[in-house]
Amino acid sequence: MNATILSVLVFASVFGAALVGMLLQRILPKHHLGADTKDTVKLAMGLVATMAALVLGLLVASAKSTYDAESSGITQMAAKVIFLDRMLANFGPETKEAREQLRHVVENVTNRMWPDKVESAQLDPSAVRSENIYGSIQQLSPKNDMQTTLKSQAISQAFELGQMRWLEFEQANQAISKPMLVILTLWLSILFVSFGLFSPSNSTVVAALLLAALSVAGAVYLILELNTPFGGLMQISDAPFRNALTHLGN
Repeated sequence: MNATILSVLVFASVFGAALVGMLLQRILPKHHLGADTKDTVKLAMGLVATMAALVLGLLVASAKSTYDAESSGITQMAAKVIFLDRMLANFGPETKEAREQLRHVVENVTNRMWPDKVESAQLDPSAVRSENIYGSIQQLSPKNDMQTTLKSQAISQAFELGQMRWLEFEQANQAISKPMLVILTLWLSILFVSFGLFSPSNSTVVAALLLAALSVAGAVYLILELNTPFGGLMQISDAPFRNALTHLGN
């Protein structure tokens, strides 16, 4: 289920809870809505609001951390790809095949992670046959100390890039905790019931509760979008990889 649908469900639950509270206000006997009752409910809802705020803040921070880690990883990978290509170029013309393979792999990875058509990103590293690059680099025959160093560093860099691809894949598949999201929605619904229960029934109050519910749903949408960095409206930019492609082979 995508971020938009889940956010709409959260909005419907929260705003619907406020309307239920307003309905209960008309049904419950007057002595259930007295000052003492109102004070007690306020204290209880203060605890619920604190817990909801803490969980909401935790989810936003966690999602932002995931998004930043993925974005940083993409930039590092692009920089390492360029550096690997420069090392191969400095080795000599015999690395032409390896550099062509590297460019082909980067183009393939870029097109799969940021497809032009309306389809989801394909992040699985096993779908891109990049292992041939290791063999091409390994087959190089150094003729001096400089080439020996470059070959050793190129192999190390290639393996590190492979590890980073798998790390990006695993991090991108870390979904938000569904039980936590359900509990958060439940707490917020309970809170909005109390809002409706002790609020006057007029259009201004309804509008205020509507905007509050939209804000909560917007926060949930932000969390879900940040948790899917390679899709949706807030997907990570492909600029680092596109920029890297302009430098490969030069």
